[in-house]
Amino acid sequence: MTNRKTTRKNNGITEVRKPFMTGTPCDERTVRNSLAFFGTMLIIFLVAFIACVSASFDSIILRIGVNTAVILLVLLILYNNGARRGADDVAKGEIIWQKKENGKPFSEGQRKICFHPLKGFLIGLIGSIPLLIPAIYLAVNTTVQTTDAGTLPSWMQAYLGRSDIGNALISYTQPEGMKLIDFIRAIVRVMIMPFVNLAGPSNSSGILLVERLSPLILLLPAAAYGTGYLSGKKARTRIHTMISENNRKRIRREKKKTARNTSARNREPEQLN
Repeated sequence: MTNRKTTRKNNGITEVRKPFMTGTPCDERTVRNSLAFFGTMLIIFLVAFIACVSASFDSIILRIGVNTAVILLVLLILYNNGARRGADDVAKGEIIWQKKENGKPFSEGQRKICFHPLKGFLIGLIGSIPLLIPAIYLAVNTTVQTTDAGTLPSWMQAYLGRSDIGNALISYTQPEGMKLIDFIRAIVRVMIMPFVNLAGPSNSSGILLVERLSPLILLLPAAAYGTGYLSGKKARTRIHTMISENNRKRIRREKKKTARNTSARNREPEQLN
């Protein structure tokens, strides 16, 4: 059985793909990797929040441009993290494949940690659960935010002493304390701040829509990580192709060098005895 597959590309480079053992979606490292994903998300959200708050522009074009760039950068970082993880797992699968081909022993645990197409998505999903719980609660219970309390204009101050409407006016001037939904809203908005900024601070209906969609928004990082993980196969193919191409060039240079040396020796005059 062959240990690698080669495909000739249009540019003349031979693409090299080595076979690998496929693992399982869940293995002994899944919880640990999910916790690492969760920790990475917290750091990224904090940095993105600071960046978005610091880059508050009155210009709609600048606001949309900066926040869109932040969103794309976050997804790109997580995509690259997933790609590195996927490439590492493919490399482990290649080692286990070689052991199987050579009749060497390997454990079931070693096989499980190899690449599997669903592994990256599962890691991202489990790592996102602590973020999804408050987002789902907010999506179900959120409403359009309105001002419930404020300061009475001066011409209404005289009505505070009237028994029929005085109590109602006093309650207007006394803001209500924060409820559970308000704390959860603050937490979720920190995590989705670039999307909140895209809606605009004065666009109450747009912010309501963003809060309704917050669970789906918070699944985008997991999707980016899982998609990057899938690209691990192509990353390993590029590595093998590059190594093969470098070896081919090295052999070709050595042949040319040998040919030049042989030609130079042939041109030397023969010594007469």
